[in-house]
Parts: sequence; C-alpha cells; structure tokens
Amino acid sequence: MDAYLRYTYQSTPRKPASTTAMSNITLADLSYVTRDELAKQIAESPSGALPDNVAVIDVRDSDRIGGHIKGSTWVPSSELDYRVPELVRTLKGKDTVVFHCALSQQRGPSAALKYLREKRRLDPQLKMEGKGEVKEDGDGEKVGEEQKVVVLDGGFVKWQEKFGESRVLTEGYQKDIWEFGY
Repeated sequence: MDAYLRYTYQSTPRKPASTTAMSNITLADLSYVTRDELAKQIAESPSGALPDNVAVIDVRDSDRIGGHIKGSTWVPSSELDYRVPELVRTLKGKDTVVFHCALSQQRGPSAALKYLREKRRLDPQLKMEGKGEVKEDGDGEKVGEEQKVVVLDGGFVKWQEKFGESRVLTEGYQKDIWEFGY
C-alpha cells in the first residue's frame, strides 16, 4: 500500500456504531400453529371463514398459484418490506396473526419476524412472553394480552396435503399442480 493510501485510510474518520438497538426478537421466539389447529378455528367459525379475530398472511410469491387458505391475505414476500407498517396498522385488532409461505421455513418465519419487529418499533412497551406479547405500563405491571403472531407449521404444502380439496378451508385449489408434490 503506498503512503498516500495508508495516510488516507488511517486518517478517515470512522462512523460510530449505530445507536439504534438491534431487535432481540429472533427465530427462537416464534411460535407455530399446526394445520389442524388452524383448520379447527376456521371450521368452528360461524361464518365458515376465518374468524374475525384471526388473520392469515400468505407471503408466497408466484408460487401462490394452485390454491390458498380461505380468507387469507396475500402479501408477496417481495412487497413485505414496505407493506409491514400497513399490516401492523390494519391487523391491530386481531388476536392472532398467522404467517405462512410454501414450507414455512424461510419466507413465512422471516415475515413474522419483520412484523414483530415493526410492532416493537412502533410500541416499545411490548415485551415478548411465550406465544404472545404482554403490554406493560411504566411500572412494569402487565396491562393485558396482546396479539399472538405465529407461523403455520409446514406452510401451504403441508396444509394442502390434508385440506387442499376442502372447499370450506381452501380456495382456488388446483389438484393437478399439487398431485406430484411440491
């Protein structure tokens, strides 16, 4: 390295580390719901659709073709970064928010983490506890249960294996797409 580059490199002021604390919400904090548990909630709903207090967010991209959970909201993972704040606002009144992708190994859990981190950013009073969050007042007293954010275990691939042909639970199902596996 010549003297000029060495001098320039050594005399370049360094930016301080970010003062924004990184989120301590990790994959280990995520909870999962089985296809049977979710199907039971939908089947027991008087409307025959998703209960009013539950939202299912499908983050598959073009692989959503071939069917989806009845009443789910499609938010492609490619749009998630700018749609998460909107989701936090619109799903505020839901007791449970379920995220899923095809297998719920990457996009679904990542979406759930983005959602939880955005919720935490907007409301720092939220403290993660178990399957949901608990809001605390200024003295650390619990104020009330908050929304549960979960991931569908096995994603839509596992869902369609059991409930694909159920018109009560699945919309737009195309058997020929799924008959030879994912």
